[in-house]
Amino acid sequence: MRDTRAALLLQAETLVRRRGYAGFSYADLAETVGIRKASIHHHFATKSDLAHALVAAYDARYDGALAEIRADEPDAIRRIAAYGTLYLGGVEAGLGCLCAVLAIEGEALPDSLRADIARFFDKHIAWLEGVLAEGIAAGSVRGSVAPGATARMVIAALEGALLMERLLAGPAGFRGTLTALCDGLRAGGVSSDRGFIPPD
Repeated sequence: MRDTRAALLLQAETLVRRRGYAGFSYADLAETVGIRKASIHHHFATKSDLAHALVAAYDARYDGALAEIRADEPDAIRRIAAYGTLYLGGVEAGLGCLCAVLAIEGEALPDSLRADIARFFDKHIAWLEGVLAEGIAAGSVRGSVAPGATARMVIAALEGALLMERLLAGPAGFRGTLTALCDGLRAGGVSSDRGFIPPD
C-alpha cells in the first residue's frame, strides 16, 4: 500500500514537472505505474489531493536540503551556490521545478494549492534573505545588496536558467549563470573567470 502511494507520487511528480498540472490525467498515471485508474482514487481521491501531496513531499525534500546546506557551508556565497545546484537535477533530467511549473498555471489551480505553492516560495525567499543578511554581516556579500529583493532575484534567476538551459546549453549553461550570480553578490567583485565554480 505504502509502496504504491510512493510510486504514484514519484511518477506523478515527473509527469507534472514535464507536462504541467493540466497536462496529465489519472489514466496517464495509471499507465505509468501499472495499476488501474480506480486504484489511484483509493490513495488520492482527487487530482487536487494528489497535487497537495506532491507539493508537501517536494517541500519536505527541500527543507532537508536547506538544513544540510546551512550545516555544511559556513560561507553565504557557498550556501547560495549549493542552493543553486539543487536545480541542476532538473536541468539534467529535462524537468522543471515542481512548484514553478504549477505556478505557471496560476488561476487554473485550486486556491488551496496556490497557497501551498506560495508558502514554498515564501520559505525559500526567507531562507535566502537570512543567508544574504548573514553574508553582509560577515563581509562575504556586498554591503550594497538588499537581502529581501536579492533573495527574490536569486530564485527568479535560477528558475529562469532552469527553464532556458533545458533547451539551450544544458548543465554547463546553468553552471555559468550560477557562477555569474554568485560572483555578482560576492564582496570584492570577483570576476566569473576566476570566481567560485559550483560543485558537481
